[in-house]
Amino acid sequence: MAHPQLSIVIPAYNESARIESTLERVMQCVETQDWDAEVLVVDDGSRDDTPAIVKRWMELHPRLHLIQNPGNRGKGYSVRNGLLQAAGDIVMFTDADLSAPMEEADRLLAALEAGADVAIGSRWMDRTRQTIHQPLYRQFFGRCFNWITRTVMGLPFKDTQCGFKAFKRPAAQVIFRLQRIERWGFDPEILFIARKLRYSVVEVPVTWGHDERSRMSYLKDGMKMLEEMAVIRGNSIAGRYDKDIAAMKDTSKMVTAPVEHGTKPAVSELPH
Repeated sequence: MAHPQLSIVIPAYNESARIESTLERVMQCVETQDWDAEVLVVDDGSRDDTPAIVKRWMELHPRLHLIQNPGNRGKGYSVRNGLLQAAGDIVMFTDADLSAPMEEADRLLAALEAGADVAIGSRWMDRTRQTIHQPLYRQFFGRCFNWITRTVMGLPFKDTQCGFKAFKRPAAQVIFRLQRIERWGFDPEILFIARKLRYSVVEVPVTWGHDERSRMSYLKDGMKMLEEMAVIRGNSIAGRYDKDIAAMKDTSKMVTAPVEHGTKPAVSELPH
């Protein structure tokens, strides 16, 4: 069977309360939009029924797949694990709460079709598109974190943390092989890497609604993300990304990904 045009990766950890409704909405959207798509749920060591629910849905949907991490490794690890195994020409990830409705993927796909290598959803470019607003304290911490990210990382984007991003396959295969951060701070890192490699990154306003069940703690996880940003800057200053890029080029000038669900491995050239 030919590889799909689109791969949708959903990182999941203890999502038994909502994974079924998420899969229902995603699979319905795929059918309604007539996308040639596969859906990959990456289970991050869940201790509940998340894997069992996904397996049950797989019986009805041949292009739904379950990838299981070796224990709880973090969202960044999950996204990387899923995208590097994805078989689509376009690969994207979305949060399990679908804060950005799956239908909004059309906006990311349009940006890629127009020439971007990476398209990232944004909650802040057009606030009128927010259907359910965050509590004020979350908005405050989110804005502070984003300001620090823009300043420390040199990223020009209004929203680095929206869990709704899409990539052309060649860009994803390179960016995610260079990724080192495995938890919440991976978003600024992959954008930092993309800009370092001079990929075209376009920010796209998307409809978005806050989910009160969000597990992210802006105090605890926010401090960890600040620590991880320091690590990213340290890696850059120490030349670790440059060394990794050089090693990838020296090996074969090609990047090959094992694809469990496709009919052939992913092969992508490094940018010149």
